[in-house]
This record gives sequence, structure tokens and C-alpha cells, in this order.
Amino acid sequence: MPQPEHSLHQVSDQVAPQNSRQVPWPSSGLTRVPFRIYSDADQYALEQERIFKGPTWSYLCLAVEVPNPGDYLVTSVGEVPVVVARSRTGELNAFVNRCAHRGSLLCLKRRGNADTITCVYHGWSYDLAGNLTGVAFERGVKRQGGMPEGFRRSEHNLRKLRVAEFCGLIFGSFDQDMPDLETYLGPEIAARIRRVLRRPVKVLGRTTQVLPNNWKLYFENVKDSYHASILHLFFTTFEISRLSQKGGIVVADDGGSHASYSIMDRTIDNADYREQALRSAKDDYRLEDASVVEGVDELGDGIMMQILTVFPGFVLQQHLNSIAVRQLVPRGVERSELAWTILGFADDDAAMTERRLKQANLVGPAGYISMEDGAVGGFVQRAVHGLDEDCGLLMMGGSDSRSQQFRATEASVRGFWKKYRALMGT
Repeated sequence: MPQPEHSLHQVSDQVAPQNSRQVPWPSSGLTRVPFRIYSDADQYALEQERIFKGPTWSYLCLAVEVPNPGDYLVTSVGEVPVVVARSRTGELNAFVNRCAHRGSLLCLKRRGNADTITCVYHGWSYDLAGNLTGVAFERGVKRQGGMPEGFRRSEHNLRKLRVAEFCGLIFGSFDQDMPDLETYLGPEIAARIRRVLRRPVKVLGRTTQVLPNNWKLYFENVKDSYHASILHLFFTTFEISRLSQKGGIVVADDGGSHASYSIMDRTIDNADYREQALRSAKDDYRLEDASVVEGVDELGDGIMMQILTVFPGFVLQQHLNSIAVRQLVPRGVERSELAWTILGFADDDAAMTERRLKQANLVGPAGYISMEDGAVGGFVQRAVHGLDEDCGLLMMGGSDSRSQQFRATEASVRGFWKKYRALMGT
């Protein structure tokens, strides 16, 4: 029996009123998404205010990237440039990377170590908590000029974010009244982060790619367990992930965060794919070096593939023994940036480090698996123009956003839109 459309009135009683600038939705349900939502400039501007500067926790960086007092790192929340800094007493701080004077960028390098942060434009300086500590020629020159008598440095500190750390991941929020980070994640998502990031990590590498599409198209994609073994020939051909293998999806109560997982079983044949006449049905290829797809079950639960997201732009991956975090940053209506940080554990031996690095070639901008994801978002972006009245369909696996014990579903994508619409007030 078909399930009833999920009503957004059940999601939140604190959403903002409908804004006439927003893209209209065809119903209160989650199965039809207007194509215009990926290309509308007004919608994009509202997302920056209501989502990225609203009541959400955004991933900033890894704690291991700012390990020492005085360390700082430049990142972003939405389109807002942000600095994460560890004070001389060890506290983590985050603040907008923009001088309070004339709006210049403060930190021009991605990483560094400093006692103070000084603007190159006019010499205003700040401590590692974002407090204004110095103004060049504040009292003028030879008793001429300078700031007025009523000027108070304490009234011109940098805009600060609330900061939280979980399993070595640093998140920030512009909303000072947000629930704590673990509550935001929910118990099931928090447990699945702990499952992967179970001991201290080390950074093995970093890469960044520019995506020719709206940020929402990538975040939908990474939540979409249905496409993975259809689009990605490598998955099915080399028996890494097929929808016929055991697995499922976990969706947070508010819909925003999710985890999809599968248990690799090489005894399952490719019959289901051949029956569908899919291009991913071929199974007569073999790798010269099979170690790139040979995983070690480090956790003993048989799960060799897990993709986890935290709304609005964080991804944690476990592909075999390749572990990475991804940060999705919007860079315009039709452009986004995806930063990958490839991880190992501090106590890995040389053989495991080599395995993790080799299997990291499965993903990333030119990965055997995920290079298609970098292209398909652009295919959608190019196709949605001129179709303002049309909608995409999200009906696989029903109409709600509940966790499910299978992956031929779009429930976690519907969960994204559940959270999105609650925050946007539609």
C-alpha cells in the first residue's frame, strides 16, 4: 500500500513564514522537488541566511589540523570565510575571517601559527579569540586624527561562532542558542561517527575539487544510495557494492543527517543488474592489482562501505579501508567546492597506511568511483534551466524519510528536503 505523503507541518512548528522570494513547492510532501530550486539566485541567498548562518552545525576542520597553541586554519561556513584558532591556553575558537574595520580578509594563508592576527590593510590586530587588541594610530599622529574619544575596542570584536568538537571533528554555528552538537547529530548518527573515528587520526592527504553545480545537487547525490551501483561501474564490476548485498540506511529524526552502509559479499552474482540491462552489469573485467579492492574488516562487523552525512555539508566516508572527511562549500548558485581530507589512524603500521592511500584512489576528483559524481551534478545543472514549472521525483522506497533495511530507496534524500524545508520555512 502506498504510504501517505509526509506533511512538513509535522516537522517543525518554528519555521519562518513563507517568503515570496522563495521557489514555490508543488505540495507539502517530499517526493517532488522543483528544478528551479537549483538555479534561483534569491533562493540561494536565503539559504545562506537561514541554513548556513542559521540553526545548524557546520563542519570546520579536524582538531588534528590545529593541534598546538597558536595554530589557526582558514575554512568556510557557507560563503562566509572563517578562521579556527587554538588559543595559547588551548581553547578552540572560530570567528569570521574579515576585519571589523573595512572588511578585508585577515588570514591569507590556509594554515599558520601566530600570537595575534593583524590586518594587512590598516594594521588592526586581534587575539586568537577574535577580540580586537590593537588599532594602528588609534590616538592619531602628533595629536592629529585618530579614533574618536568614545571608541571602544571591545565593541568591534570579530563575529564569533559557537564551537564544538566531536570525535576529533570541529563544528561551528552562528546560532549561539543551538542544542549541543551530539544532540544535533542524534544518537544513531553519533554512534556511526564513533564507529569510524574510534581512535586518534592522522592526515594522509588533502585534495579539493570545484563542482559545476549547486551545492544541493552534490549533497543529494551523496545521500543517494540508489544511484551508486548504477552510475559507478567500478562498484558493481569489482563486487564492492551492489544493491543486492546486505545493507541499509539510517536517517536522523529531523531528516538532515544520514548513514548508508553495505556488507560486501562477493558470492552474490550480477543477475539483478543484467536483468535491468544496465551498463554496470558487466562482470568480465579483472584488476591486475586486486589489492585496491581488498579490504580488511577492522571493526569485525562486516561493513566495508559506509557514507555518512551531517547537514548541511559534511561527509564521512569509509570505503573499504579508505577513510576521509569531505567538506561541501557553496561558491555560487551553480558552483560548489568539495574538500577531501584523507585520513589514517595515528597507530597504523606502514602496511595499513599504504593500503589506505592505495584505496583512496577509489574516490576523490579522479577516483575510480567518484569521478562520475563530479560530472553528473553538472549534467543536472545544465538541464534544469528553462524548466521552472517542472519537478524531480523522489519516490523510490516510499514517500517518507525513515530508516530502512535496504538501499534501493531515496528516503535519505527525502530526509535532506525535510530538514531543508523546515529551516527555509516552506
